[in-house]
Amino acid sequence: MVYYLIAAFVIVFDRVVKYLVVSNLNPWETIPVIEDIFHFTYVQNKGAAFSMWEGQWLVLEALPLAVIAAGLVLLFRKRKSWDKLMLASIAFICGGGLGNLIDRMSLGYVVDIFDFRVFPVFNIADIFICTGCGLMVLDILFFERKHNKDA
Repeated sequence: MVYYLIAAFVIVFDRVVKYLVVSNLNPWETIPVIEDIFHFTYVQNKGAAFSMWEGQWLVLEALPLAVIAAGLVLLFRKRKSWDKLMLASIAFICGGGLGNLIDRMSLGYVVDIFDFRVFPVFNIADIFICTGCGLMVLDILFFERKHNKDA
């Protein structure tokens, strides 16, 4: 159950940050933290990564919902047999995915905030999705063979 709590923490953290953004900034308003390097910029992203697939319901809502549901089922079914790193990575991906999906389904866009000026603007949910994917790759590349040898 700890992995569901991790996912819930990610969702709450993401929602709180997005609430603060929407409550204090207008769309496309930017606050320089480090001029020309890092800004807080309120972006309403109607697409997926890099604003791709705008208006494509199947790609933006149905597919993520199916992936998140599969991830939540895996967390339950594999909680005793898979290693903690893999389970944590799935919890990060599910939490981040749900954070963005809540935006998309309730607002019609995802609230993004972190703007490094040389990369698309992103949010807390995106950070956890990418971290989860990275942890999953590390687990597969460096630990899966070790687990298979032990079996």
